[in-house]
Amino acid sequence: MSGIILLVMATMIAGTLLAGTIVAGAVESSDFDDPTVCKGCHGEIYNQWDGSMHSIAYTDPVYLAEEEMASRETDGLTDTYCARCHTPIGVLSGEVPPIGLENLSEISKKGIQCDFCHSVNKSTGIGNGAFMVSTDGIKRGPHDDSKAPYHGSMFSELHTKSEFCGMCHDVNHPVTGIAIEETYTEWKEGPYNSTTQCQDCHMTPGVTHFEANPGKASGIGPYRDHVYSHYFVGGNAAVTGVIGSEVHQRMAEERLKSAATLALDAEMKDNEAEITVEVTNVGAGHKLPTGLTEAREAWMEILAEDATGKEIYHSGGLDSVGEVDPDAVMYHVVLGDASGDPTMKVWEAESILFDNRILPKETRVERYNFAIPGGLKGPITVDAKLNYRSASQKFLDELFEDGAVVAPVIEMASAQGMMEVEKESGVPGFECIFVLISLLAVAYLVRRRKK
Repeated sequence: MSGIILLVMATMIAGTLLAGTIVAGAVESSDFDDPTVCKGCHGEIYNQWDGSMHSIAYTDPVYLAEEEMASRETDGLTDTYCARCHTPIGVLSGEVPPIGLENLSEISKKGIQCDFCHSVNKSTGIGNGAFMVSTDGIKRGPHDDSKAPYHGSMFSELHTKSEFCGMCHDVNHPVTGIAIEETYTEWKEGPYNSTTQCQDCHMTPGVTHFEANPGKASGIGPYRDHVYSHYFVGGNAAVTGVIGSEVHQRMAEERLKSAATLALDAEMKDNEAEITVEVTNVGAGHKLPTGLTEAREAWMEILAEDATGKEIYHSGGLDSVGEVDPDAVMYHVVLGDASGDPTMKVWEAESILFDNRILPKETRVERYNFAIPGGLKGPITVDAKLNYRSASQKFLDELFEDGAVVAPVIEMASAQGMMEVEKESGVPGFECIFVLISLLAVAYLVRRRKK
């Protein structure tokens, strides 16, 4: 990055921090309660949070590796910019910079934790960590009748709105303004913005819709018609698997498998297959995929085989190093650097070269055509899959040693179709040749007799 860009970046990041919060270092991390303190009364909610992506927002190994690379390549200018949403207490208390775990208190290592969220008292806007906090000991939340012997309680409308999530789940490059993450904006510009909040999907038992969760938020609290769950499930089944959180991994896979549907039509005309696949975003209030969009990958895989299992056509498979077939239909974002070349380093982003993601409720139609060779045993089976992984292998190999970390490929949706082999199609088989030879032999004998 050029010296001018670095200077502008430093100025804008500093301005963002000062505008969004009290001055870093004005509070101590000890001003916030450790989540284990909250567990005393909110045991079930604590167990839901523990192992979630929020709980490991700063200790996530993929985040730590990318943060270290960004810090090194920008002379530390991204340190507080990224950490602000990954360890907000660490930034507010001045423990970051420097980055890394060595200088962080145990509370700051616990990412997006109870006392941080419930100490947020104001939003200064959307994106880039636009939150303010209060350390007055009063916990803000979605109810106006909460009473606790340990702390004061206060109703906060902000905690019930998508704007609360939008303070961190929109991220723009501080210099170029390029959208690095626009999950909130995608929801705001979509069809669910007047009926569904982020919390209705990501803080309820429903996989892709609101579902009431009656019960108690604490053992001593009142019974309520709905208590927000705190699993905060998204689509990251990779890191949750790495850290061994089987519950969060399973829930992430369930969410992915409920987000989209496929419909397939397969026809054969003049020895050519015509395949049409419709993919619909039925369960996400934002684009598919969302989040770290330069790393996320969703793609179509098409496989056609005859009755013996012989492969006729394959698009969207993985090669020997784990990369997706370059000709596959890919739903993702490609960022461009200053030279217009693709980059997965968000701090280098100056443009968006490609964005083929699927909007909420959108149906995308993909078409495939390929020749059918002769001599096949029918019928021909065509399988279509919408696959997903949290990061490309190339991205992970840049952060770690080649092949050290592999993101699982998750099948989000599938569909199947069949085609009968046309008898007159393709190159004549043995039976046709035999009949032809027999006819020629008969004709030859007839001519000999006439002579």
